[in-house]
Amino acid sequence: MAKVTLCDVSKNFDGVPALSEVSATIKDGEFVALLGPSGCGKTTLLRLIAGFEAPCEGEILVDEGTVASARTNTLVPPEARNMGIVFQSYALWPHMSVLRNIAYPLEVGGMARAQREAKVAAALQMTGLTKYADRMPAALSGGQRQRVALARCLVADPTAVLLDEPLANLDLALRGAMRDAFAAFHQRTGATMIYVTHDQTEAMAMADRVAVIVEGRIVQFAPPETLYNEPANSFVAGFVGDGAVVDVNAGDRIGPTAVQVTFMGQPVTARSHTDRPNRLCIRPEDLTVSDQGVLRAKVRQCTYLGGRFRLSLKTGHGADLVVFSAKRVDVDSTLGLTIATPWAFTQEAAHG
Repeated sequence: MAKVTLCDVSKNFDGVPALSEVSATIKDGEFVALLGPSGCGKTTLLRLIAGFEAPCEGEILVDEGTVASARTNTLVPPEARNMGIVFQSYALWPHMSVLRNIAYPLEVGGMARAQREAKVAAALQMTGLTKYADRMPAALSGGQRQRVALARCLVADPTAVLLDEPLANLDLALRGAMRDAFAAFHQRTGATMIYVTHDQTEAMAMADRVAVIVEGRIVQFAPPETLYNEPANSFVAGFVGDGAVVDVNAGDRIGPTAVQVTFMGQPVTARSHTDRPNRLCIRPEDLTVSDQGVLRAKVRQCTYLGGRFRLSLKTGHGADLVVFSAKRVDVDSTLGLTIATPWAFTQEAAHG
């Protein structure tokens, strides 16, 4: 497998920046998700790693070898990088059976027949497609076609597997099943995997670490639980998970990882790595509906989620909050809330 290192990588198209000074290291055997809204640059970054595009600045290393460098004008072509790619569109040959689709890259590479057959059989078994080997793509479901694309990618023993929104064309049930399949494959093989998505559920469910990309820059690169519990800025706090970001006034530090802030005129103890936070990320689990709660908010919407209700609230100060309730609550009713140890951070005015 492979370690992928990005060193101050920038990419422009017709003078318009798509990526700006991106630096990151993807560890050998790591599953990394590139997460962000449409147009943020995540697919461009994947194409640079694959070798379909050349960086305008910076360099890309695979293990210790340079595969792209703007400084030395180095660009190793995609076929020489030994990276497998799974596209959103599957890109299967419709006139070839499942077996032939998977075997074709090895045939083109001139691999001996016996070795080729052994590798294809292993790829079919690994992706659960052995009994579909003789079927044509048109006779397969969307999830089965996606597994064929994955098997074709894996059969050549790539150093890294690159996945460009591979589940976008599948229905909700199939996406869940394929998420499990990708995660199980990663656990079984230990392959380095880089997964592009705009779906936070996919990223959080599968990845060891998630790189959140905004306007061509990585704004936070961390494990899913860190993104959720300790977002670096307002964008990450709002894009990842449910909840709200509100303005607060900083108070005193009261411990190594705790500060006191003022929200709606009330003192709140918050987790923080900074002494003077001005934003508070309040997740639903940070709030409890309580008759003794000093914070008051009006219910704007009550949505049943199966086993619990999601309440959208509006405070008298205009802040939008979210809390979960075990029972239905009337819209326009007023609730008392207690708040416990949310996350506080500093948001620079230029980026706020």
